[in-house]
Amino acid sequence: MKRFNPVLFTCCLLASAHAADLAAVVSRPVSRAIELPGEMLPFLSVALHAKVPGYVERVTVDRGSIVKQGDLLLELNAPEIAARIAEAESKAQAAQSDRAEAEARRAAAQSTYERLKKASETPGAVAGNELVQAEKQVEAADALVRSREDAIRSGQAAVRAARDLEAYLKITAPFDGVVTDRLVHPGALVGPGPDPALLVIQQIAHLRLVVAVPEEDVGAIMRGAEVSFRVPAYPERMYSGRVARIAHALDPKTRTMSVELDVMNPDGSLAPGMYPTVKWPVRRSRPALYVPRTSVVTTTERTFVIRDQNGKAQWVDVQTGPADGDLIEVQGDLHPGDKIVRRGTDELREGAAIQ
Repeated sequence: MKRFNPVLFTCCLLASAHAADLAAVVSRPVSRAIELPGEMLPFLSVALHAKVPGYVERVTVDRGSIVKQGDLLLELNAPEIAARIAEAESKAQAAQSDRAEAEARRAAAQSTYERLKKASETPGAVAGNELVQAEKQVEAADALVRSREDAIRSGQAAVRAARDLEAYLKITAPFDGVVTDRLVHPGALVGPGPDPALLVIQQIAHLRLVVAVPEEDVGAIMRGAEVSFRVPAYPERMYSGRVARIAHALDPKTRTMSVELDVMNPDGSLAPGMYPTVKWPVRRSRPALYVPRTSVVTTTERTFVIRDQNGKAQWVDVQTGPADGDLIEVQGDLHPGDKIVRRGTDELREGAAIQ
């Protein structure tokens, strides 16, 4: 009979256990950047139209012209407006002449009334009916003066209205910017309505960068945050913008939220219509769990990691997220500090001993 060898028995048990290098599940805040496409838009953009009908007399700017607010851009010629002004001024002057005549009549009627009133103090000198008629003439003269004053005010209002229309013949820049399109030339007949625009002005010293942020990342949007981006025209140069406006609503088709960044463009290197690549920061309110990439085992049936549960192998199903260097984000029944097999394999069956 062979004698029991305890040393040999222990060696056999160790041989049946799987030797494995263990790593800890790490908890850390999620802070990374993803690349999102954006679109550059002018901060202000306006297509200028004619307020009144007329002929283009001269255009002082062209495409690419840099203008300041109030600069003269285009001038129209409308002879009928000049005739309207002359007519209104003539009526206003006539109303003033009529008022002078009415005031003279009122003065005469007032003088007559006062003389008759004084004479009536002597009994029997003036009939009472004559005094009443004189008083009525004064009242009529006062009414005539008031009507002439109303006519003067009406004439002056007509003159101001005609002058206001005349001011629309000169089209000026509403803000500092650049003329990006010119659509008319001298001699063209223009006017209000569906006519095409005369000029297009855009403000490019200050731009809007619109970024469509995916739904899963909208929780990290912070107003005032600084975001960097690049444009294909200058791939070696890094620009930045500040989050200024948030839509607070998702596009039902793309499931994204539009966010606008204010971008200053002092050197004019950026232009509306560019499509930058934005380094969008992604942050979460709660930290995420990370494990080594080699710990994740993927089969046709499941994705899991192997946890050391009191010296036994336990398969824990996980869902993977973005990678961060040698680590990868996972979601599952794990906790910070859990020990898992650094190099997972499905050959290490569940329940097997781990050395």
